[in-house]
Amino acid sequence: MTRIAAMAVVIPAHNEQALLGAALAAVSRAARHPALVATRLLVVVAADACTDATQSVARRAGALIAPLDSRSPGRARAAGAALALRTLGLDPGAVWIASTDADSEVPPRWLAHQRACAEQGWDAVVGTVRPQKWHPALSDVIRRHVREYEEAGRHEGRPDLHPHVHGANLGVRADAYLRCGGYPALATGEDHALVAALKAGGHRVLRTRRFPVLTSARLTARARGGYGDHLGALARPVRQLD
Repeated sequence: MTRIAAMAVVIPAHNEQALLGAALAAVSRAARHPALVATRLLVVVAADACTDATQSVARRAGALIAPLDSRSPGRARAAGAALALRTLGLDPGAVWIASTDADSEVPPRWLAHQRACAEQGWDAVVGTVRPQKWHPALSDVIRRHVREYEEAGRHEGRPDLHPHVHGANLGVRADAYLRCGGYPALATGEDHALVAALKAGGHRVLRTRRFPVLTSARLTARARGGYGDHLGALARPVRQLD
């Protein structure tokens, strides 16, 4: 098995000037983990139909920019991954593609953990998320959601397993990613489709609750049908706050 020589973090973004800076700062902290000292790291922001300062924020943080005009998370993630692989120019078996979102903050050990899993022979890592910074009026709704979210899958006898898939906390070895066709050009569900294709292709997929990613609890989601929309639906009976 080829060792991981480089990691690419791909972040799709549509008008995310307000939150992208925190997302990139969190990735930068994770990149400074001692376990990654010999690993090349690339950050790509796929700026999709942005009309604000998203690209400027990304550029100031040292990220590469993959501009597109699709309003499609699937196309954006695919464009970011393609730019990363072209830029690195390495054997895909030696590259790990990590994915998060512009409204999310990864924990300090996030990248080191994914690299360790890759070195153990896993082809993909599927993690969990935790909402943050919700309106006080939503506290009961969000806490109930978090309890139900954390309990999902635990009855199977493996407390570390879970049924969730989030583009905000996902990683895949680039050769496996390419063999299964990469991210499909979907407006929603591209993360689920990728994981399903990996499993169908016989790749080793690790589902883990370790190192969850903090993600925005805003009620106006950028991607329809995703996690933000789910939180919005839960909050609707309370009131529209965002």
